[in-house]
Amino acid sequence: MTQVQDTKQRDANEEAIRFALFSAHEHDVRFIRLWFTDILGTLKGFAITIDELEGVLRRGASFDGASIEGFAREGESDMVAMPDPSTWQILPWRPRENSVARLFCDIRTASGEAADTDNREVLRRGLRRAADMGLTYYVAPELEYFHLKSPEDPRPYDSGGYFDQSSDSAGADLRRQTVLSLEEMGIPVKHSHHEVSDGQHEIDLRHTNALTMADSIVTFKVVVKEIASQSGGYVTFMPRPFAQSNGSGMHTHMSLFEGDRNAFFDPDSPDNLSPLARQFMAGLIRHAPEITAVTNQWVNSYKRLVPGFEAPVYANYTLGNLAGLVRVPAYRVDKEDSLRIEYRAPDSACNPYLAFAAILGAGLEGIEKGYDLAEPLTRDPSQMSSEERQSHGVVQLPSSLDAALKMATESELLEKTLGPAVLQSFLRNKTLEWAEYSGTVTDYEISRYLKLL
Repeated sequence: MTQVQDTKQRDANEEAIRFALFSAHEHDVRFIRLWFTDILGTLKGFAITIDELEGVLRRGASFDGASIEGFAREGESDMVAMPDPSTWQILPWRPRENSVARLFCDIRTASGEAADTDNREVLRRGLRRAADMGLTYYVAPELEYFHLKSPEDPRPYDSGGYFDQSSDSAGADLRRQTVLSLEEMGIPVKHSHHEVSDGQHEIDLRHTNALTMADSIVTFKVVVKEIASQSGGYVTFMPRPFAQSNGSGMHTHMSLFEGDRNAFFDPDSPDNLSPLARQFMAGLIRHAPEITAVTNQWVNSYKRLVPGFEAPVYANYTLGNLAGLVRVPAYRVDKEDSLRIEYRAPDSACNPYLAFAAILGAGLEGIEKGYDLAEPLTRDPSQMSSEERQSHGVVQLPSSLDAALKMATESELLEKTLGPAVLQSFLRNKTLEWAEYSGTVTDYEISRYLKLL
């Protein structure tokens, strides 16, 4: 960062601090929640009172990092949560009297350095890599989830179908209240609708830079669950909670901009894809198998990535309405900013900071190394023979968390993108999860084998 940029950043930070202090006074804020996420993307944090706010905004707040999954390396414990004042928001579902606000925090070591295990810092490193190439990374996710009666009674909250507009739908009322709460918190929504399965909904967020979006996704999950809880319901982001239903994805639309220009758009190309866009897509496709452990980080994630349920199984790309792993959606020819790339593997239960960092890292690798992009598929690869897929260079995504972890372990890209400390902590945690799952006797095994054997 240049001296001029550093000065502008300090000025913007000071202005954001002043706004937060003013807003706290105007809205009778008494408590402020300091938010951050662990290595899995689970929301963590603690609260301070209004009397502590200004000091914490300027100096941060100490906490025990050893108790947070993936934060402190061996021999470390003291960490500092340094609020990002630009993330100040009042929580709309809390009482207006003695109200509550939240701030996302960067995690620093006791000596004041950025912690290399901080999720926001991992993504920020990727964004700096793109910035060094003159690029800004924008994303717009489609977040799917299920409204259920309760964890103990996991029946769908409603029986709607795809794009249903029934006025008496209880799920539609909750979705509407969720959108209003999101927009009250400064998170703009593009679309919302009922999804294919009973109780399944989708809310699409309007594109913004990837760090702001990762914060927004964490906030989104809190808002959706809070609104459902107030109505006696429950929301799950489990990738595929019901065997008979589609899973919940997080299709991610993305673009790279050079200043105000869409770097993916080329008016002279037959498909309007620039050479940079094609290289970025080639990077996504080539590195997709090894980053799947990050974009699909749970055992249950691989119950979604199966044929027949509209989720990607193979690493390929398509144009228009065909559903490949990487897709170039239809766009307005008179609006070049609307040309974008959609990456369809992630589910809405992933850690958005690490997922966006891994996706960006794969795409930038394609640009830096000049990868060639194959022709788009015009057929469903699951309907092709293995020989046909091989001739088109189509490989299968990992079919289990175990297979995904083995690919991630050998990935130089992930080590470079996430950093050795984060990658090793992540792999260690996920390996334990797979071992626990492997040793669990499931209901399927009891019903299938108990009487038979």
